[in-house]
Amino acid sequence: LRADGGAVANRWLMQFQADILGVPVLVPQDTATTALGSAYLAGLATGLWQDRTELDALWTAQDRYEPALPEAERDRLYRRWQDALQRSFAWESH
Repeated sequence: LRADGGAVANRWLMQFQADILGVPVLVPQDTATTALGSAYLAGLATGLWQDRTELDALWTAQDRYEPALPEAERDRLYRRWQDALQRSFAWESH
């Protein structure tokens, strides 16, 4: 998973995402990739870059978070999150 934006400054959050998803989370050197993505699309549209392969070469990771949570604990936390979501549906009546 490639993360970006202001949330990548929160190391706990990045590790938690890796743990709960069970996949590595990569944080780029340039965290303002939302704006950069717009520039990349414009460059593709105007022919500055030929394809995404060229853009992929521009992306570099600054940090990598590896999952460290045991699978049983990940499953337990995910079930609790699903339960919390279900309970939240009753907070507001339509």
